[in-house]
Amino acid sequence: MDRAPTLEILAREPEGFSIWNGPPFNNGQPNVKLERVSCTAAKYCESGSRLMVMESSSSICVYDCNTSTKIKSFDIPAVSASTLSPCGTFIQTFQKSTTPQEKNVVLWLIENGAAVYQHFQKNMTKTTWPAIQFSSDESIACRMVTNEIQFFDGKDFTKGIIYRLRVPGVMAIELSKTPGSHIAAFVPESKGVPASVQIFSCKQDAQAHPIARRSFFRCSSIQLHWNHGSTGLLAVAQSDVDKTNQSYYGESKLNYLTTDGSHEGLVPLRKEGPIHDVQWSPSGLEFAVVYGFVPSRATIFDHKCRPLLELGSGPYNTIRWNPKGKFICLAGFGNLPGDMAFWDYSEKRLIGTTKAECSVSSEWSPDGLYFMTATTAPRLQIDNGIKIFHYNGSLYFKKMFNKLYQTCRLIGSRKHLKNLAILWILSSLFPS
Repeated sequence: MDRAPTLEILAREPEGFSIWNGPPFNNGQPNVKLERVSCTAAKYCESGSRLMVMESSSSICVYDCNTSTKIKSFDIPAVSASTLSPCGTFIQTFQKSTTPQEKNVVLWLIENGAAVYQHFQKNMTKTTWPAIQFSSDESIACRMVTNEIQFFDGKDFTKGIIYRLRVPGVMAIELSKTPGSHIAAFVPESKGVPASVQIFSCKQDAQAHPIARRSFFRCSSIQLHWNHGSTGLLAVAQSDVDKTNQSYYGESKLNYLTTDGSHEGLVPLRKEGPIHDVQWSPSGLEFAVVYGFVPSRATIFDHKCRPLLELGSGPYNTIRWNPKGKFICLAGFGNLPGDMAFWDYSEKRLIGTTKAECSVSSEWSPDGLYFMTATTAPRLQIDNGIKIFHYNGSLYFKKMFNKLYQTCRLIGSRKHLKNLAILWILSSLFPS
């Protein structure tokens, strides 16, 4: 029989990070599994096999998570950003540069520390970092440049660019992850020509034309969400100005495209107002949307864009599907009061309600039985802390901090586990 996924919490203090065991806790408190290691930041790769640790502004170390040992160190002066590839094979870094001759984006092979690819990038923005995107198995890699998308062999970067996809005006891309079979490209509105989202195959011989396309006006930015299976894409088109003058935050529309061409259009939402949150189920066969002026509505749709279940209305802006696909948390965080409603999706019923005031971030545990919220700085400077709830909304654990800076999650795995798990990472600042 497979062992249950190990739940862990990584806590970062001013002096470094330590790792605690996750719930359930013995005697109501977590135990330390790894004593403190000096660092200024820490981040896992998507698979959870490796951990990247920033020891200083110029020193990056990589740890093997199965043995908790350091396997490689990199000395990179004045690094501004860094990230691990999904399987932890590569580390990608960005340094500020003034001339194209100084190639400031570098992809390092962790095994031997070699720089396997590098290029110049003038600026780093939310839509251009990481510069090189990978599929979850790292077999496909690509990057966006002016008017085109360049593809690489993710297993052998010495081949250089293996083929190019020309997309005039492209401003954002999103590679499907599981599998890396398709890529979505966003082209903004220009000179009366509407903005568009286009889906292309990642196979070179099938890239002559997009296999799906959706055009629309009044779009200044885009959010692209692929499902597991790479068969469906949700595109949230956002404009800075709402021409109806109903919203200070602009206007948003939710578009749905499929790779088989069966659907290209708007999701049929039943209330006017902004798109607050969208999330695919773990299976990739359903997606949930929170939308409309508060009290907002929440609806679950199937992969053919047909409504399956209404979750009601209220002061909500967040929805989180648990990793097993059985439970859903519908919540109102940020500038909302923190109401939470827990649903059993398999039985289509509400199982509990509670509150987590002033929450900034939230996430389910890997086994899908616990839900963690956090109040963090700099968003909020007081009442920083975490709360862990049972899947039915009852409070299981609470811990307050003088200062709490970050909470996040990742997909994790260990060699002695056959199933993937979602590890919890809690990055926090304790008083000296």
